[in-house]
Amino acid sequence: MQRFRAARRDRELAVLEGFHALKHALRFGARVEEAVASEPAELERLAAELAPDLAGALEARTRRVDPEAIASMVPHAPHTGVVAIARRPCVDLAAALADRRPAPGVLLEDPRTMGNMGACVRVAAAAGAAAVLTTGSNDPWHPEALRGAAGLHFALPVARLDSLPESDRPLVAIDPEGEALGLDELPPRSLLAFGTERYGLSDDLLERADARLAIPMREGVSSLNLATAVAAVLFAQRSLR
Repeated sequence: MQRFRAARRDRELAVLEGFHALKHALRFGARVEEAVASEPAELERLAAELAPDLAGALEARTRRVDPEAIASMVPHAPHTGVVAIARRPCVDLAAALADRRPAPGVLLEDPRTMGNMGACVRVAAAAGAAAVLTTGSNDPWHPEALRGAAGLHFALPVARLDSLPESDRPLVAIDPEGEALGLDELPPRSLLAFGTERYGLSDDLLERADARLAIPMREGVSSLNLATAVAAVLFAQRSLR
């Protein structure tokens, strides 16, 4: 049980909480090192119902432990009673940015809330984004972010940057002071930059941006939740493909 608590602080490991997190991690090639569950047979029932591609793969690789032990491993015990440890993948940042697919990347500048970061990863994975990159001190692979993403960190490159690298991707700042977002103004391989809800993007990033676009909103509404803003822009762009 101590290993699961220590894994939450290990920058090479990812703690997966709940059936959906484990399901997504396995589906997208995660190297799961250990998995425990209060009822391994129940995982197989869930897999048969919700993830038939994984049916038969969960019970054999999951060790049974008491529910009380699960509760001691993580701050919020998942109702599906399963927790796992996976190895974080190595992210090739240059390859992710050089990806020639007509898919945008997402840049979160100094995000503050772990759960919100995870929700952004989940949205980006669903929209087929090329990567989710963050700046600032917060780890996008923090267990709280992993919970918010339901294990979808393994579906695309997710990494923290010390500085914004050079890239041939157009840098598009999502900024309330920018031009109204139009579908024809989003280059297919853009790097979409989002700031915090309170402070927005830094002056430095705004100066580097190739374009500034604003999400049209009802008068009097000052901002959107970060993950909601990411979803709005990504799915607007996806409609162009």
